[in-house]
Amino acid sequence: MILLVGGEKGGSGKSCLAQNIAVYLAKEKGANVMLVDCDPQKTTSDWIQTRHSSPDLEWISCVQLFGKVRYELQGFERNYDYVIIDCGGRDSATLRSALSVATHVLIPMRPKRRDLKTVPHVEELINTCKMINPTMREAVVMTQCPSLPNQANRILEAKDVCKSYGLNVLNSVTFSRNVYDDSEEQGSSVIEQDPQGKAAEEIRAIIQEVMSLPIEEEDYGHGRSEENLLKAV
Repeated sequence: MILLVGGEKGGSGKSCLAQNIAVYLAKEKGANVMLVDCDPQKTTSDWIQTRHSSPDLEWISCVQLFGKVRYELQGFERNYDYVIIDCGGRDSATLRSALSVATHVLIPMRPKRRDLKTVPHVEELINTCKMINPTMREAVVMTQCPSLPNQANRILEAKDVCKSYGLNVLNSVTFSRNVYDDSEEQGSSVIEQDPQGKAAEEIRAIIQEVMSLPIEEEDYGHGRSEENLLKAV
């Protein structure tokens, strides 16, 4: 499984999700995980350095990769149970290259207008990359959601916008909780900070839902050769 956590908008919690999912798979599933930091901001690389300085925390392998990362990711897939990619919040050669081999794609978005403005481009990006990776399973997840009951419609409306462009949207969401920031500062995860807490349950629900996404094979190629498409990504 190669799980890419990425998208077009920064600040939606991509690094936080990638880190917490990696810990969940390593700690609760006993899996051999490779965490790949493709974000120039190096948030996950900084997090892993803090984590590796604490002997009490589960060891997770991590590397930085940029540019055309397709073949490096395929190499990791042969040696690890899960490859989790933290990609920056913008369209780039790195993002498109990773999308060309990802088995699963998780696109975090906040239920905010500036995030939802990126939906048309995200839809175009996903469909372009599905031309050479038709079995890729993708889904949007709403993150940093307001917890006030009177804001529930805002979340539902944001989901409807994504669905109107044909994107899968997870039922699971993350809410704005201090434990996400607190754990990240310590190189930890919400699962380690509070295993039975609401944030930990959010992470478990998200990864379980991602793993159950159906394969939707379609003819995205429209006659274009794989060689030409590889050049595009």
